[in-house]
Amino acid sequence: MDVYERLKELRIELPQPTKVMGLYAPVKIAGDMAYVSGQGPITDGKPTCTGKVGKDVTVEQAQAAARQAAVNTLAALHEYVGDLNRIKTVVKVLGFVASAEGFNEQPAVINGFSQTLVDVFGENGRHARSAIGTNELPSGITVEVESVFNIE
Repeated sequence: MDVYERLKELRIELPQPTKVMGLYAPVKIAGDMAYVSGQGPITDGKPTCTGKVGKDVTVEQAQAAARQAAVNTLAALHEYVGDLNRIKTVVKVLGFVASAEGFNEQPAVINGFSQTLVDVFGENGRHARSAIGTNELPSGITVEVESVFNIE
């Protein structure tokens, strides 16, 4: 399956990669692994979802933010790996969710990210994962997700 054809079927357009907001590499390739720095719901350089889930943001809105983080991850990978068809498998996902006190549905939020990768890569999109609640994220974003991919 060609990944770009699958993206077209899913009506996913890859944006320009998110600009770096610190002293780090958006993607670091080491051997046959690609490590993607945290990606959030950023479009055209601006956060599209801010606030805490369970107070300011619904689970559904946060899932959409996680989907946007997945699309931004794919854009970064495309930029640094050169061809998304080089992705053999998604290895690990670590998702952070800005959470109101008492909110404990972080896995449901990060499902938005995970489902996008499964939709794009099929069974090779399934991965090990952690979903963690936190009190704050950069620029007030609701979701930030880092990920690891095995590449050819």
